[in-house]
Amino acid sequence: MYYGMILLSVATFGGCFALKDVYRRMRGSSFFISMESSFVGAFAGLIVLLIINGFQFELTPFTFLMASLVALNGVGFSYFSFKALDSINLSVFSLFSMLGGMLLPAGVGMIFYGEPMTLAKGVCYAFIFVALLMTVSRGNGGKGWIYYLGVFVLNGMSGVLSKIFTEAPYEKTSAAGYSIWSALLTGVFSLVIFLILLAAKKEKTKPYTWKALGVSATSGAANKIANFLLVIALAHVDASVQYPMVTGGVMIVSTLICFFGAKKPTKKEILSVGIAFLGMLALFIIPV
Repeated sequence: MYYGMILLSVATFGGCFALKDVYRRMRGSSFFISMESSFVGAFAGLIVLLIINGFQFELTPFTFLMASLVALNGVGFSYFSFKALDSINLSVFSLFSMLGGMLLPAGVGMIFYGEPMTLAKGVCYAFIFVALLMTVSRGNGGKGWIYYLGVFVLNGMSGVLSKIFTEAPYEKTSAAGYSIWSALLTGVFSLVIFLILLAAKKEKTKPYTWKALGVSATSGAANKIANFLLVIALAHVDASVQYPMVTGGVMIVSTLICFFGAKKPTKKEILSVGIAFLGMLALFIIPV
């Protein structure tokens, strides 16, 4: 059941990345626009999570602290995502994002929480590293690397914070309660920044449309549900297994979606996704 949750999250994250790119093309990629998207997405996600939890609020000091850190991390990831997608297609973006999402939480799980390093994990990591190296080219350089690095670190920190919340011995809420506060605080932080930038009136933007609202709301709600499922699964599946699955899976989904977009995946990118898929299979085929 928990592996099913992870696979459902994988498909959902791939769709979220695609919708984020659609919104960027509709509205732009400035800090102002990224906060606009972050607020709308967080608000939509909050509503869905409240419905899932029966409109119940749970709160402990530790949950509030961790949710605040997750919210700040999410706001930063939203901005860096928009800027990175200006330069690279969805397939390459997912590779940078998912590499951080694999390495950081998996490393924390093994170093600080005693998760074992197995042959299956080692083979999986090696295959995914090769897949990622195949996507790096000189054309992806320049100042854009700042945004790629931001995507790498901040997406990885999302998993690290979830692992810390799951394993910490302090009094805390359920996974749903934690996700609700994360969405709420993300919306609050995004709105405050958005209003400050709006008051400054330094930027002209395209008129807001119902279509843009729908894209952002759908992306935000789906993202919060996917993260909620991963928090639940993380209590039963090692981070060093879960996040490589998410990494390879999202890479595959994002590349498939790319075939329907303007920036088609190259043969090298398609091959890299195939290699990543073999790495995922290693987790299930190799017994140790």
